[in-house]
Amino acid sequence: MSIISDSLKRIKPSPTIAVTQKARELRAAGKDVIGLGAGEPDFDTPDNIKDAAIQAIKDGDTKYTAVDGTPALKKAIVEKFKRENNLDFSLDQITVGTGGKQVLYNAFMATLNKGDEVIIPAPFWVSYPDMVLLAGGKPKIVKCDEKDGFKLTAKKLKKAISKKTKWLILNSPSNPTGAGYTKDEIESLAKILIKNKNIHILSDDIYEHIKYDNFNFFTIAQISKLTDRTLTMNGVSKSYAMTGWRIGYAAGPKDIIKAIGKIQSQSTSNPSSVSQAAAVEALNGSQDFIQERSDAFKERRDFVVNSLNNIKGIRCLTPNGAFYVFPSCKGLLNKKTKLKTDSDFVQKLLEKANVAVVQGSAFGLNGYFRISYATSMENLKKAMERIKSFCESLS
Repeated sequence: MSIISDSLKRIKPSPTIAVTQKARELRAAGKDVIGLGAGEPDFDTPDNIKDAAIQAIKDGDTKYTAVDGTPALKKAIVEKFKRENNLDFSLDQITVGTGGKQVLYNAFMATLNKGDEVIIPAPFWVSYPDMVLLAGGKPKIVKCDEKDGFKLTAKKLKKAISKKTKWLILNSPSNPTGAGYTKDEIESLAKILIKNKNIHILSDDIYEHIKYDNFNFFTIAQISKLTDRTLTMNGVSKSYAMTGWRIGYAAGPKDIIKAIGKIQSQSTSNPSSVSQAAAVEALNGSQDFIQERSDAFKERRDFVVNSLNNIKGIRCLTPNGAFYVFPSCKGLLNKKTKLKTDSDFVQKLLEKANVAVVQGSAFGLNGYFRISYATSMENLKKAMERIKSFCESLS
């Protein structure tokens, strides 16, 4: 009899983490590998945030805190939602976790029963389906077409809803595509959701501040008739370059927030006290650097999109936000190239060109691959040259 639980057998390791680890191993072995798999800003955490953490240590702010976040951080989160999203929450509607991933995991563990369905638009962040499976739920994957900008339409949402539907996940701007939902698109989905009163919405807004071309961010909790059914998750990892600090948060219905706290009390307990102090400064301090860094990301995005679209067999949409592109490699999957799947393409690209990317099938859509351009222009220029040479060698 195996000691490993049946629930663990239902999931797989994170493909994005696996690609990043493979790139590290190859570099350690002396290979000149360019890793474009990690969803991590290459910028450093701003000095004012670091200083707040150092001061917290000096002040002895190194003890246990309230399980789901300090009052100071919860207050900063409440003020953030009011200031940036025109949303009003009380402190008991806020939870803080060890990264956004834990907040999402806790939410599913706290709310899903066996057989409950969660609608997940594809392409999706790789962890959504596995989290649902671990919690005993059933992922209902809805494939979103490239012609629709990889976004869920009202028609597809309506078709996917059943009596067992408990959650819809919305991620905007999206990982892996960078696609952002406009206010009109969200309102179109909202019309369907308002009529289906048993469905809750999990809005993953982690890339809220990384947006381009005057894209106006709008989150579904701003639809007043859905505010009480929406759990809005965010964090400091992407916008503030604080991935290693591990602070995520969410706002939503009191009963869900309380249930999330109960789960957390029996798992990790509170997030790091020092990281929470740093997050207070991140949310309350100067936000000027965010636009500067978004401008740098936009320059990289434009370069990568233009470079990819000049490679025969590759096609790439221009994303609204985040720091990913999701190009199609379907034009290179044929008998002549001997590549049958996007996984074949990604594997050969790593073997022959020393460029690490992630296959689109890991995100629920075959025939594509994800590139993270959260790295230097120097690395991106080398990578694009290698990708182009590799693709040309196939013909």
